[in-house]
Amino acid sequence: MLDKYRLNHSFAVANKMIEIGKKFKLGESELQDLFILGYNHDIGYEFSIDKTEHNIIGGQILKNNGYKYWKEVYYHGNPNAEYNSLFLKILNMADMQIDKYGNDVGFDKRLEDIKNRYGEDSIQYINAKSVIDSLM
Repeated sequence: MLDKYRLNHSFAVANKMIEIGKKFKLGESELQDLFILGYNHDIGYEFSIDKTEHNIIGGQILKNNGYKYWKEVYYHGNPNAEYNSLFLKILNMADMQIDKYGNDVGFDKRLEDIKNRYGEDSIQYINAKSVIDSLM
């Protein structure tokens, strides 16, 4: 079961995506799509044992259910993604600014948090740093 922190994170990512989407001058329908995407981006945590693959598992689940933006979930947080879209960029921008508790902390503090939790040599930190670098 997704804990309250993961749910807070997902809700905050969804709201941050709307904020970013408005800067891209997206329409109301697209902003609604961004919110749903942000809220569901970590659904794979519910079903994965190896938390480093939550994006792949979540993307597959959403694909199997006909969700339009399953690729964004599948490839989020992956600096070597074979796929790119505006919605994936916005998801990564939002996800890399919201900490695990749902606080908007910006890129630097988010990266520091990931390093403190998983270690500087962890795949989580290396990927997060690469994703943030690619967004700059």
